[in-house]
Amino acid sequence: MKAPLKTTGIDHVVLHVKDLARAKKFYVDFLGMEVEHERSWQLFLKCGAQGVALFEADDGADIHGGSEMNHMALRLKSGEYAKIKALLEERGIEVTGRRGDPHCVYFSDPDGHRLQLLMPGEE
Repeated sequence: MKAPLKTTGIDHVVLHVKDLARAKKFYVDFLGMEVEHERSWQLFLKCGAQGVALFEADDGADIHGGSEMNHMALRLKSGEYAKIKALLEERGIEVTGRRGDPHCVYFSDPDGHRLQLLMPGEE
């Protein structure tokens, strides 16, 4: 049976954040994403051909980082495991691996969303 629709890619993924300015600093200044456009309560970023949107949660709203999705994997242009791990840890970010692959780089953004960094050449 042929699918009635055909998707061609992921336009963007939305993450809710408590502090949009803090999240912008993390995703733009640290992870190197580019601002596509922004408003006072939302920020659309480009990550290669894909997009990540950060929406500031209403005051008092819960953020469910780590439970809305398992993780978002980001491919790095360059870098090697030991240096990337050290860079994250220097900034006070806890890095974990995964079962059977201790050299995998998993960490959380300031709102608890799990991220993974893939080094060049990794599948």
